[in-house]
Amino acid sequence: MEARSVRKYIRSSPKKMRPVVNVVRGKRVPEALDILNFLPQKVTRLVKLTILSAVHNLLDQNADERLDEEALVIREIRVDEGPRLKRYRPAPRGRAHPIQKRSSHLTVVVGTLDEDDQ
Repeated sequence: MEARSVRKYIRSSPKKMRPVVNVVRGKRVPEALDILNFLPQKVTRLVKLTILSAVHNLLDQNADERLDEEALVIREIRVDEGPRLKRYRPAPRGRAHPIQKRSSHLTVVVGTLDEDDQ
């Protein structure tokens, strides 16, 4: 069983988010949330909320079954590049230097731990 959660248009560049996401890839959900609590990056809060959203989506899909939250695993977590906001900064002699404010999309897929995965 799998469920996913997508958070779009996060105002942080994918380059800053990928090291945080790489730390928790493939881990069990409680372990990943514990790791995220101790990372100093600002984006860890959004990653944690997206993981919890995927967990709750899985619990909502299977409301009649009892799922052990300790046995849930992050199957897939990825950061894709979102649209860029293009701005310009004044430069000397009447010129303008471009600034690209990057955004990203975060996708998390959470699934149950199968017997062959252990």
